[in-house]
Amino acid sequence: TAAVDLSCVWHNLEYMVCRWRPGENASSDTNYTLFYWFDGLKNHKKCNNYSVHQGIFVCIFNLSFPKVTNPYPTIRILIRDDSEEIRPVCASENPTTLVKPATPRRVTLSKINDEIYVEWSESDTFPENCLFYEVEYHNGDLDATQIIKVIFHYLQLTGFFSYVSFIICVENNYTSIPSVDPNSRYIFKVRAKPKPECYSSKLCSDWSEEKSIGEKTDSMFHFVLIIIIPLTVAVSMIILLVYLKRLKILILPPIPDPREILKRMFGEQNEDSQVSKKL
Repeated sequence: TAAVDLSCVWHNLEYMVCRWRPGENASSDTNYTLFYWFDGLKNHKKCNNYSVHQGIFVCIFNLSFPKVTNPYPTIRILIRDDSEEIRPVCASENPTTLVKPATPRRVTLSKINDEIYVEWSESDTFPENCLFYEVEYHNGDLDATQIIKVIFHYLQLTGFFSYVSFIICVENNYTSIPSVDPNSRYIFKVRAKPKPECYSSKLCSDWSEEKSIGEKTDSMFHFVLIIIIPLTVAVSMIILLVYLKRLKILILPPIPDPREILKRMFGEQNEDSQVSKKL
């Protein structure tokens, strides 16, 4: 009857989200209640923000400490039901292993010459220098299949995608990509990760909304141009030649052959003489 598969995530050092499933022998109307406490808290607190989705219980409660807190106190969690038939569950969690940063916001792109600058907003809930960021961008115009992952001075090159994709890890809230193709469209997204010097969590934030910059060159458009332009020039030349030939006839009409003129003249005289003799 006890709750099973308890898992908690500490979102952006602001609130905790805990999920669990009901025990196999628990009735469908079992109402679980979550309590939590830690050193420095006078009394245990009850989580009141409950929801159930597809049989999974979710409870959210605020949890924050001053930025100078080090180390963080262990969080103790109790899940039980008012009924004595439900077995209670106790758990102790190290909050530094549960940290998940918020998704970076306000991602902006700018382009100067052949360099793209990427900038995003930092979380103000984390202590200074406790986050680093990953910037992923790809360009679908190139045929090379590679992914470059840069972490400080570490470089890894492997091939996974049908487009070029790069992941650059930086500690600042901005970076730049030099020597980009001016005729290509680039797509960027950013996510945050806790630094191991501050937290033991392996969780990273969700990727930010994708942003794009640049214009993608349409290869089919170029192919059509290559076919249409020579064809148009050829047709234009034929029309021009026909027009020039007609114009030449109008300006310089053909000169009649004198022999033909004489033949017609004498032929007409002979016909007239024969007619007059008969009369």
